[in-house]
Amino acid sequence: MSLGPSSIDPAGARATLRVGDRSYAYYRLDAAGVPEIERLPYTVKVLLENMLRGAASSAGLVTPKDLAALAAWDPTHSGEYELPFMPGRVILQDFTGVPCVVDLAAMRDAVAALGGDPSRINPLVPADLVIDHSVQVDMFGSDAAFAINVEREYERNGERYALLRWAQQAFADFRVVPPGTGIVHQVNLEYLADVVSARETEAGLTAFPDTLVGTDSHTTMINGLGVVGWGVGGIEAEAALLGQPLYQPMPIVVGFRLDGEMPSGATATDLVLYVTEMLRSHGVVGKFVEFHGPGLSRLGLADRATISNMSPEFGATATLFPIDDETLRYLRMTGRSAEVVDRVEAYAKEQGLFRTDTSADPGFNESLSLDLGSVMPSVAGPRRPQDRVALGDLRENFRGIFATGLHTHRDGTSHEHVVPAASGTEGLVDEASEESFPASDPPSYTQRTGADGGPNAGHAEPPTVPAHTNHTDAHYRAVEVEQDGERFKLRSGSVVIAAITSCTNTSNPSVMVAAGLLARNAVAAGLRTPPWVKTSLAPGSRAVTDYLEAAGLMEPLEALHFDLVGYGCTTCIGNSGPLAEPIAHAIEASDLVGVAVLSGNRNFEGRIHPLARASYLASPPLVVAFALAGRIDLDLTSEPLGNGSDGRPVYLADLWPSSGEVADVIARCVRSEIFTRNYASVFEGDERWRALPVPAGDRYGWDLESTYVALPPFFEGLSPEPPPIRDITDARALAVLGDSVTTDHISPAGSIPRSSPAGEWLTAHGVEMRDFNSYGSRRGHHEVMMRGTFANIRLHNALSPDQEGNVTEYLPSGERISIFDAAMRYVKDGTPLVILAGKEYGSGSSRDWAAKGPFLLGVRAVIAESYERIHRSNLVGMGILPLQYLPGENASSLGLTGRETFAIHGLADGLRARQELTVDVRDHAGRERRFRALARLDGQVDVEYYRNGGVLQTVLRRLVREGSA
Repeated sequence: MSLGPSSIDPAGARATLRVGDRSYAYYRLDAAGVPEIERLPYTVKVLLENMLRGAASSAGLVTPKDLAALAAWDPTHSGEYELPFMPGRVILQDFTGVPCVVDLAAMRDAVAALGGDPSRINPLVPADLVIDHSVQVDMFGSDAAFAINVEREYERNGERYALLRWAQQAFADFRVVPPGTGIVHQVNLEYLADVVSARETEAGLTAFPDTLVGTDSHTTMINGLGVVGWGVGGIEAEAALLGQPLYQPMPIVVGFRLDGEMPSGATATDLVLYVTEMLRSHGVVGKFVEFHGPGLSRLGLADRATISNMSPEFGATATLFPIDDETLRYLRMTGRSAEVVDRVEAYAKEQGLFRTDTSADPGFNESLSLDLGSVMPSVAGPRRPQDRVALGDLRENFRGIFATGLHTHRDGTSHEHVVPAASGTEGLVDEASEESFPASDPPSYTQRTGADGGPNAGHAEPPTVPAHTNHTDAHYRAVEVEQDGERFKLRSGSVVIAAITSCTNTSNPSVMVAAGLLARNAVAAGLRTPPWVKTSLAPGSRAVTDYLEAAGLMEPLEALHFDLVGYGCTTCIGNSGPLAEPIAHAIEASDLVGVAVLSGNRNFEGRIHPLARASYLASPPLVVAFALAGRIDLDLTSEPLGNGSDGRPVYLADLWPSSGEVADVIARCVRSEIFTRNYASVFEGDERWRALPVPAGDRYGWDLESTYVALPPFFEGLSPEPPPIRDITDARALAVLGDSVTTDHISPAGSIPRSSPAGEWLTAHGVEMRDFNSYGSRRGHHEVMMRGTFANIRLHNALSPDQEGNVTEYLPSGERISIFDAAMRYVKDGTPLVILAGKEYGSGSSRDWAAKGPFLLGVRAVIAESYERIHRSNLVGMGILPLQYLPGENASSLGLTGRETFAIHGLADGLRARQELTVDVRDHAGRERRFRALARLDGQVDVEYYRNGGVLQTVLRRLVREGSA
């Protein structure tokens, strides 16, 4: 089937849609030149509307050629084309959003320096920032936990929050959801997204599909509501904020058909683990997934959002569920106005974007299917979200992977071996990790290695258990621990963290209510959680606790110590907080395998907590069940959780609520007025937020003593017009790197070592090591981040081949010094720098400081065999030239050691997209060589960004010109 374009008239596509007493302009998809438009996937239709409207209203950014390319989309042939995408809005979280706000504030200062009006610098598309990534589970198991954790959150992050509080009132079209409110994706799902937007444009009040990008990997959760959007890095988000298009390859769409109905006892979490396993096995990296089939009508919207949320875990760009009656029901339930719901329904039906069970199946590039009736209770782990384990197989799974210490007796008997508790102080790993803040940077995938092609391809497969081990009779040695006057035994397999956390599941009333009902039944049976389990409840919005309270289910959860600890990302991103000192010490001293069970979306080794070597993803009711059991190595389908108050064993089946009971509670207690009430004042915040000191005026009052936020030097000396491009001469190599250098190698997000350049700078500025926090939390301060560039302890630099980490050779003298110190010497000398690299430079997550940091170190070009697509774009966005060796060539074949001087010629001769340039090389003996390299400026927009020194400089100069016109 070929869906080629016919005639396309973007301007003539505009029409009027009447909804009630309102009239909307809109752009007719049937005018896009696609002969069988009803057979297009819904994903492609939304992207096509975006380009059709862009070609009509932003002709300089979206061309008829671009539109024609997408209109020719063919499910039998993906095609090659970079398509401009102009999202309707941008959503940010505080961790990755602070650098965007810092740059916007710096742009205002730069405009003022050029004699312009700083108030003209605003987001050119609406933006919302939700503060959700900074709360940590310091206190738990107490009704005071929430208040104490919020207090600590403000103590740690006051400087960052003051900047965001100023931005909330200084920028137009920029809203901030204060701390203690919810998780960005759940707030987006329940409140911010309108599915079909209405905005005043040159055409009048215009209706169009809600689209977005976000600075968090799980932005895709909104796909469950029928909204196309995905995660991007900070530089891309800033470009979108400033009205610049983002470029995407021609979409490859994988159709996923659902049939049947979920069986009793299976949850949305179980379904998503099946889906993740299937999509990882199929290979969907960089592709779009779209669900279809009759099973959709029996899948609630919260269940759909749970699946879409996991897109980064199976590698898809986005995972769309089309608009249908369930979408409209959810909008009404969450308190959206009748005007919004009516607009969504009328527009979607008019444009062929509304799905029904009688809708024809679209044509897809690839297809998969699943019978919902085959889904059974499962968990995933212990290291990867795609490693699904049926509940009945979990004991064998854990013991097979962690067989060390597992044994039986030759006579067939078994008993616990108690290892004396070792002496000592708090574990060093736990102490070092207490203030760590892992990032939630959006992934940026390169389709490459690994059998499944997934984002974690190359990760070692779980080890298998030796064949002679008898798991049924085996057991682990126990360590005796004393805590708060109570003695108990800890062993490998003990659950030390049980967290109901993450928007992935806390946005879903069915699994949250099921957890509450299971807790109620457990309390009635006389069960309690063991003292070694750190329990927590961190829902994604206040609506969750409201409906749990209304159902009388908060009380039994609290009785099992699942007290509210905060509304935000906690355990799922590693903000688990410290374990109790005796437990942490026992795990470290006796080399135990501690276990975390969480209702989250990621469980890569070390992510949840350094002392939880095994982490399993599970539904909220299963999190409660494993907390009660206190251990992971048991079969919950046949073994008891414990003994009740009557001394009899209590099984999971005795506690599990029926689907009918869950549905009854949801019908009674999950009401639209709960959402309306909670979101009525969502941007106001509590008294702490309102009391933050806020600089007055259009420009931010930079605190020169701050170690979290500072005016970056990106715009220093900026002239109204860009200077002529010059060749790069007499350059030196700062580092010579190999293949698959990730953005975390270039700009780590984890803890800051005391002896590192960043640690030394913080110490010199009076910051105690316990308050270092992480690189990720200090992204608003360039002095920290430039010192953290190339600071990953596992970086391998051929200029220092016998030493890993932040070290290089300062070539004029041959000294071994830190990469930062070497770069600063080169800057002082006036020497430009290059990086030599291998294949897939910049893979991993999309991280803005992986481009900003090298720029501030003086790097002016990278020469690599190939680039991760988004990182290449980010380099251009920061004014760094990405050069690519010609096919068949690399540093080794050209005899490059990195100790030469480099000159890049051809830049000053009228630079063009994808131009071949000449690189002259001179070694220490004066011998000269020459090779050709491709300038990876892949389009005219890239050339314009590079000519201006970056995307921010390009937009800033344009705004200044427009303001003076």
